[in-house]
Amino acid sequence: MIPPSIQQYLRRNRIAFDRVAHPRAVSAQQLAATLHASGHRVAKTVVLRTERGLWLCVLPASETVDTDKARHILGVSSCRTASEPEFADLFPDCELGAEPPFGQLYRLPVMVDERLAQEERLIVRAGSHTEAMELRFQDFATLEWPLVASFCREHLRRAPEASSLEQGAHP
Repeated sequence: MIPPSIQQYLRRNRIAFDRVAHPRAVSAQQLAATLHASGHRVAKTVVLRTERGLWLCVLPASETVDTDKARHILGVSSCRTASEPEFADLFPDCELGAEPPFGQLYRLPVMVDERLAQEERLIVRAGSHTEAMELRFQDFATLEWPLVASFCREHLRRAPEASSLEQGAHP
């Protein structure tokens, strides 16, 4: 169930959202698969730790954070993914691992990957492993005023020869 504090936060700020009930899904990729939605439209929230404090990093479920890129964008000397014990107390009304992207509600700055900014609507975690919410990206941006940047890890494409060798083929 979506915590009342999140629902009240959105309603108080006149942000329209749809509740999306689903079978239990722990990872954002599982959530995308369960909802038969693109991993590019389902957003996940990753908590980053820097010497200046924590940041909520919102990115497509199908991607991973490049902490070197994030460090450069944030202008900090250290940046890493925070461990769950480091931030569990910040989201007392949420299930661990289902952190919502609403930094203003939890007094945390938000950074969103530019790929999500190109989506009309997003599906986001909302404190629950059995219910998510869908909202317009523009509403999210108006509410949170996130830093929009490109901080996802680049996926290397394998050369055809390399994949043939890995499958046991001989040159």
